[in-house]
Amino acid sequence: MPTASRAERLDPTLLKLAGILVLGAMAPLLDSTIVNVAIHTLGNELNAPVSTIQWVSTGYLLALAMAIPLTAWTVERFGAKRMWLVSLLLFLAGSMLCGIAWDIGSLIVFRLVQGVGGGLMLPVLQTLLMRAAGGRSIGRLMAVVTVPALAGPIFGPVIGGLITDHLNWRWIFYVNAPVCLPAALLAWRRLPADPARHDSRLDLTGLLLLSPALAALLYGLTQIGTRSGFDRVTVVVPLTAGALLTAAFVRHALHDADPLIDLRLFTTRSFAASSALLFLSGLAMFGAMLLLPLYYEQLRGRSVVAAGLLLAPQGLGSLLARGAGSVTDRIGPRPVVLVGIALTALGTLPFAYGGRHANGLILAAALVIRGAGLSAANMAGASPL
Repeated sequence: MPTASRAERLDPTLLKLAGILVLGAMAPLLDSTIVNVAIHTLGNELNAPVSTIQWVSTGYLLALAMAIPLTAWTVERFGAKRMWLVSLLLFLAGSMLCGIAWDIGSLIVFRLVQGVGGGLMLPVLQTLLMRAAGGRSIGRLMAVVTVPALAGPIFGPVIGGLITDHLNWRWIFYVNAPVCLPAALLAWRRLPADPARHDSRLDLTGLLLLSPALAALLYGLTQIGTRSGFDRVTVVVPLTAGALLTAAFVRHALHDADPLIDLRLFTTRSFAASSALLFLSGLAMFGAMLLLPLYYEQLRGRSVVAAGLLLAPQGLGSLLARGAGSVTDRIGPRPVVLVGIALTALGTLPFAYGGRHANGLILAAALVIRGAGLSAANMAGASPL
């Protein structure tokens, strides 16, 4: 029994590495929940309509999507440790610039800088951890790494509400400094250096096809809600352009010897299934991160602080599901993923059908269930199915 217990423990060195990376990852995850709670206030403070203020979030996501394809090449070319530091400092610089923004236009531009940092950060984190773990105990490792995802839904809305109510709106961005600076210092001193490959080739054609494709698709999707349907030029043109550029990228990637993203990996069933799951769980998580605060603030007339507190049960549910990591290592990810998806759907239904006068206790219980489902699905989905 003692031998088995020791075998089940994660390597202390790996845990220290995970802790350093988790500290940095908390910045973009907390930032998203904080900013989403404050969106309504930002619109009032900067005299911007909803159609414009939404670009504070949409612009960030566009930059994030355009930066992600570059991650693999930058890690090879400059090294994972160096790119982790670059992503942290970029995110910090974007946060400070957002704090000094003088109007809605400058705020949106500076959110793009933040988005580039955030887009680089999470893939680099996964690269560093997977290299260090060597494919061992991935489920339990994901339970450690997802701590920021648990902390975000619990603390982010509450922090955002308190800042918006009691401080200037600029502090919703300045609050990233106490997270990014210690994280960068620890990473600089403690992360192992890795060699850079100066001969690494950048697939420039792939980059010029894929990044604008992602940006066009995201822009077109955001315009559907703003323009109330698919039959508008501002919806049809970017969606069509994005689809054509994506098709061109797929054709290029399948014929290039060293593409920006190796699409041949999707011929592996487990990899394709895990990728699809992470994509769908991302839609469920990040879409709700924007809509749920607005549901409480606009539909139910709650203050930003009250909305933050009412959203905290989702984080509690995520915390309760942390055991899914060890369960995944024992029985495999597939049953955990299926249960997680079912719980997420069950926890979302009361918000879809409840309306303005839905029972508060039922909604709180639904958030706990939803948080548990998302957490379980995300942790298991990071393992091969």
